[in-house]
Formats: sequence, C-alpha cells, structure tokens
Amino acid sequence: MDILLTNDDGVHAPGLRALEAVLAAEHTVTIVAPDRERTAIGHAITLHQPLRAERVCENGGSPAFAVNGTPADCVKLALLDLLGRTPDLVISGLNRGANVGVNINYSGTVAAAREAALRGIPAIAASIASGAPYPPRQAASFVARLVARLSLRRLPPRTLLNVNFPAVPWEEIAGVRPSRQGLTLFAEYVEKRLDPRRQPYYWQGADTQDFEDDPEVDGAALRRRFITVTPISCDATDYRLLAELGSWDLGRPADG
Repeated sequence: MDILLTNDDGVHAPGLRALEAVLAAEHTVTIVAPDRERTAIGHAITLHQPLRAERVCENGGSPAFAVNGTPADCVKLALLDLLGRTPDLVISGLNRGANVGVNINYSGTVAAAREAALRGIPAIAASIASGAPYPPRQAASFVARLVARLSLRRLPPRTLLNVNFPAVPWEEIAGVRPSRQGLTLFAEYVEKRLDPRRQPYYWQGADTQDFEDDPEVDGAALRRRFITVTPISCDATDYRLLAELGSWDLGRPADG
C-alpha cells in the first residue's frame, strides 16, 4: 500500500518513526508532519500565514517533510501538492497520550486522520496512553496488522478508525475491543494569576479524565487494559432529530 504518515507530536517523534520502521518493510511510506509539537490543536488550519515544507532525512529512511503548520495542514499539503498522488491510507500517530472520550474533539492526531477521511481516503489515528512501559514499535506492529486487515476490508465512506493502547506491560494487555466514544466531561479549571504589570492572565488545566463504567466505551475499555478500536464518522448530523425538525412548526422567516 501507499501510506502517508503524519502526527501532532512532530516529525521527529519516536511514535511516528516506529510506525515508519514497521510499515516501510512492506509498504511505500511518506511522512508529512509538523515541524514541532502541535498537541491539542484540534482541526485547526493555517489561513493567515504561508506554509513551508522542508525535506528532512533520518538515517536514509522514508521521504519526509516537516511543515510549519497543524496536523490538518500537513494532510492537506501532502494531498494537494507534496505527494503528487492519492495514497491508499493515511495514518496519524503514534501519539504520546491516549485520545479517547471527549478528547477526540481536541486531538490534532485524530484531526489529521479526519482530514483524510473527509477526502474519502481510509485513515487511522493511533495513540498510546501516557506512561506505557513498552516501546512504540510493539504498538506499531499492531497497527501494521490492522493495515493488513484494511487491505481486505473497506471502511465506510468518511469514517476513520481511532486506536488506543493502554499503559500496561504489553504482555498484560487484555485484548482488543471495538468501542464507542465516551462523552463524560472531566473536571476542568482555570487558575487566574497576575503578570508583573498586575494584569490578569489564566492558566487552563484539568484533572485526570474520568470514564463511564460501560466496558463498551473507549476510555473504560482502555482502563480495563484493552486496545480500543473506535470507528469515527465525519458526518456529525443527528439524523433522529433531523427527522423530527419538520414537526417543530418553525414557521417562515417573515413570521419573525
């Protein structure tokens, strides 16, 4: 397969390079990734400054470009110019830190995969929970097996797979669990401080993410030592409500 690799941890991140090392043995791999860490930037794109892509090389590996933009920028630039072709698959990761539950909405890792899915290209986002005591190459090998499955099966249109690995020794992983996205919010806060000129500023923080007890939810399954695989659709329409809206008697604009 022809595979584009990207991430939000930066072009030199160990997780991305582990994926390259494993996948390049059997596939054509090109890397287009941010030139520095872009964690929690979501699906932001760059509109008010130019993007630059610099060719980088590490130990004679796969072709790689460092982009001064966001993860979504990287995928856009790769597909519109740098690759000169449409890849068979886009993989974003391996991210440092899990991307489950509501954090999926903030994740640059997931956003890069979503950008590919929006364009009709199969995509995977892959992350390893913080503190995992195994090298990223083991998780990369699992992703390679998933890639082999995708060569035989087709994802639904504009759908990506979000994969997360638990932070336990590899031999203690309980298995693989298809899961759905959790929506439980975690406790957030802002700490208000004063700068040397006595002007207020805010430092945003959050407590450890909590999850439902439902074992089918991504975060709960991850906590139970499962590798989670969650299908994520780009279509955010609530079709049940859409079907009801016609009965709301919303009137006409002139009635306002």
